[in-house]
Amino acid sequence: MTNLNRRNWLKSSMTLTAGLMTMGYAGAENGRDVASAKAFPKKDRYARLTSNENPFGPSASAKKALKAALDDAFLYPREYRQTLVELIAKEEEVSEDHILLGAGSSELLHAAARVYGGANGKVLSADPTYTSLVRSAEMLGAEWVKVPLDKNFDHDLSTMEHQVKPDISLVYLVNPNNPTGKIMTGEEIIGFCDTVSSKVPVFVDEAYWDYMENPKGSTTTACIKKGANVIVARTFSKVHAFAGLRVGYCIAQPEVIKMLAKEGPRNTLSGPSMSAATASLVDHEFIKYSVKMNNEGKKFVYDVLEKTGHDYFPSHTNFILFPIAMDYSDFRKKMLDRGVGIKSMNVAGQDYCRVSMGKMEDLEMFADVFQKVIGTSINKS
Repeated sequence: MTNLNRRNWLKSSMTLTAGLMTMGYAGAENGRDVASAKAFPKKDRYARLTSNENPFGPSASAKKALKAALDDAFLYPREYRQTLVELIAKEEEVSEDHILLGAGSSELLHAAARVYGGANGKVLSADPTYTSLVRSAEMLGAEWVKVPLDKNFDHDLSTMEHQVKPDISLVYLVNPNNPTGKIMTGEEIIGFCDTVSSKVPVFVDEAYWDYMENPKGSTTTACIKKGANVIVARTFSKVHAFAGLRVGYCIAQPEVIKMLAKEGPRNTLSGPSMSAATASLVDHEFIKYSVKMNNEGKKFVYDVLEKTGHDYFPSHTNFILFPIAMDYSDFRKKMLDRGVGIKSMNVAGQDYCRVSMGKMEDLEMFADVFQKVIGTSINKS
């Protein structure tokens, strides 16, 4: 195949792939509750506000690096992997043997479930929280020990600490938490990890870390640098907008990294994805832009909720959780029937909606449909 023909074939293949992805997105609802693409003809719009994705990226620098790396796609991506690991280690101020890459943070969460779960495992976490790790551990035979969030929907760290018994194999924290969008302050979570990690490993999922006002002061990587048995997971899926490119990493003690590597991530990232991640990680202007656009979206939704008389949890993420006076399943269906995908749930007898941030036209569509579904209107003046 000539270089010209190869480029044409690659171009047509990418076009076809993009078309297939667009078709898939048109009918997706939270990964499980899938509406038929036929329900949304091309003339109609679908606002996908279900999965906490970032609609404003990837950055121009990441796209450029991604495209440039395609020419090396026939090579195993050792150099790209090494470059990314070196950069992350430098950014986190740890040695390279403290870093493990994964296909998004999900692969790392599942690896931790295999290391610390199993028939004799007990994973302690708050409830509700992001459940990927604990569900994987349960499937392997482990027990999920739940500590309900307190009356303010914050982590009850005092109760969690008292629940740490000799048979607990892992403590799992999500900061900021999903689905609440709330945070544990740096002082709170670092103090907790310093104490508890001397008894049992602590896994901190920081998927939404970049959206916090003071990320550097809120991460628990400081505990790792002091030698504590803490694992911190990060993902490029949120601020960096890599949900489809699948890049993540964790930071932990070298011996823990070795255990996790044996149970999961082994050369699962592509060269182009790692090249793009390397470019995005140092594109600080794009990160600021992503956070700025996200904050503008949250301000718009906050205003809508306030004008319609709805309380909400101020969010440190790219989604907002708020209570609704309607059955959560019925609410989700009515929103979806009108072309807006959201996540909904019931927690302790109260129904909630979790809406992801999107582009402004998507949020305006959410506002319009939301008012119709709940039977109210607001003055937009």
